[in-house]
Amino acid sequence: MKMIQRIERAAPAIKKRLRVAAYARVSVASERMQHSLSAQVSYYSARIQQHPEWEYAGVYADYGISGTGTAKREAFQEMLAACEAGRIDLVLTKSIQRFARNTVDLLQTVRRLKALGIEVYFEKENIRTLSGEGELMLTILASFAQEESRSISENIKWRVKKRFEQGIPNGRFRIYGYRWEGDTLVIVPEEAAIVRRIFQNFLDGKSRLETEREFAAEGITTRAGCRWADSNLACVLRNITYTGNLLLQKEYIEDPITKKRRKNRGELPKYLVEHTHEAIIDRETFDYVQKEMARRKELGPLANKALRTTCFTGKIKCGICGKSYVHDYRNDRNALECWTCSSKKIKGGSCGAKGSVPHKVLLQECAAVLGLDAFDEAAFLAQVEKIVVPERRVLVFHMKDGRQITRHWVSTAKKDWWTPERRAQVSAYRKSHPYRRAGASCLTGKIKCTACGRNFHRKTNHGIHVSWRCLGKDAPPLREDVLKTMIAEVMGLPAFDETAFSEQMERIEFHAPDELVFLFKDGRQASRTWVKPKKIMPPRALWHRKGQS
Repeated sequence: MKMIQRIERAAPAIKKRLRVAAYARVSVASERMQHSLSAQVSYYSARIQQHPEWEYAGVYADYGISGTGTAKREAFQEMLAACEAGRIDLVLTKSIQRFARNTVDLLQTVRRLKALGIEVYFEKENIRTLSGEGELMLTILASFAQEESRSISENIKWRVKKRFEQGIPNGRFRIYGYRWEGDTLVIVPEEAAIVRRIFQNFLDGKSRLETEREFAAEGITTRAGCRWADSNLACVLRNITYTGNLLLQKEYIEDPITKKRRKNRGELPKYLVEHTHEAIIDRETFDYVQKEMARRKELGPLANKALRTTCFTGKIKCGICGKSYVHDYRNDRNALECWTCSSKKIKGGSCGAKGSVPHKVLLQECAAVLGLDAFDEAAFLAQVEKIVVPERRVLVFHMKDGRQITRHWVSTAKKDWWTPERRAQVSAYRKSHPYRRAGASCLTGKIKCTACGRNFHRKTNHGIHVSWRCLGKDAPPLREDVLKTMIAEVMGLPAFDETAFSEQMERIEFHAPDELVFLFKDGRQASRTWVKPKKIMPPRALWHRKGQS
């Protein structure tokens, strides 16, 4: 038998084109560098579009941003997001320095893209990251690029230092009260008046907090339109520029890779350049303010008369976080005066110290430690260095003669707060304001048993009906539906009305064995005899389920 085989023409396999993007960057924002960046963008756009096996996926470019980090490079982050979304297969870049000057960032990014199957090609070094030796070469060359960046930073620091030695500031910084005209600082009269007022307020004995509140009340704002804050006022009071002199190198960059700035506290030399511009504050006034700020800092909160301070202010320390305890008033406890760790005053912060120290207890314990019948402020200040609170209800007194005395105290705050007057006040409030908790109703707290003095509580009987029962069991249960019908009849209403009951009825008293007395808020009374209602049997299905359980 003949065998017939059909031969079909094979369809040619169409090779999928690679989606290729490019990344370009220049670190210095200048006209020359802008032309360089434009040339890079044009070059890569043309190269990708002319390649027959490539599909154009865009050119991402960052202008005037250092390569030592990736967080602030928006185009770089957009490119990574496109890679994560699967829109790029290959990334072209001119060199390792253009891609990243931080070895850690470079390797992390390359490995991240490698895990996605995306290759990065560095043209200058001729390195492909998906090749076997790619990462090794990258590590070596990236280290050179990072050190090159560090070397450039050191050269810039050297140039800035030479400028400082010549009395030339590094750029035109912004300062309230002045503006730049060419290379000279010129006074802004309106702002200079505010600066003089800040210094004058301080000389008059006002704290920065008082000045802040004063400016807020008058609507005086900073140049940016923001409220004057304590930190802003402190910067003005400490800035020697207002004396007509310049202090250079007050800050420095700690590391060229992290770009972290630090205040110069003696690590590098500072340069004082005198008589560079017109002064707003004379030097004698400025020097006096610095001495006064140091004195007030030494005194701490006691120097701020805007605060309510006592002899204990700054003396009570938390044994957990080391912060000072602050004076507090708890209005929810009838204006209870106490001392609390200041860490709790910070939003979302707490060191874990539990409980406060009542002011009354503090006075008693101090008197006991000093051997006095009553607290004496002068004796306390003369003998006690500080008080440490290592744990709840423990006080450790550090005496000025070197002794340490530990005291354990017992709280009587609840007893002190729960006075007969307070008890009567709470009782009256509860009578006029029924509970708003789950399961409560307008009858909650309104029905009282005269035999035991307790209130009736709401109970549900197998889900059939609701009853009110005396906890002392000196009265029969009062079925709610029958009771509401009786209340409506006593009040002369066709049906029970919750609002009318709350407004008119003071309470309902049960007098054994079966009398209910209805007391109205206007003084009227009505009496009814309670007749035990007919028992309601639950549905058979309910009894069946109960038997099974």
